[in-house]
Amino acid sequence: MKPVADLSFEDALRELEQVVSQLEGGAVDLEKSIAIYERGAELKKHCEAKLAQAQARIEQITLAENGQPDGTAPFDAQ
Repeated sequence: MKPVADLSFEDALRELEQVVSQLEGGAVDLEKSIAIYERGAELKKHCEAKLAQAQARIEQITLAENGQPDGTAPFDAQ
């Protein structure tokens, strides 16, 4: 299993969907359910961070007076 930090947004989301399906199915024993839930929480956090990064990049697109994109401004993640 790949570390969560190494997953793309799409891969993490796909795995998170699998986690939800497994937990909703209820066919997993308690200990495995806990481990799956913890992995799901990590995946959720990772996806949220990736979305926040994408949103920040989009917000940095600058617009000309006519409303058309005309470049980008530096993104400061701090």
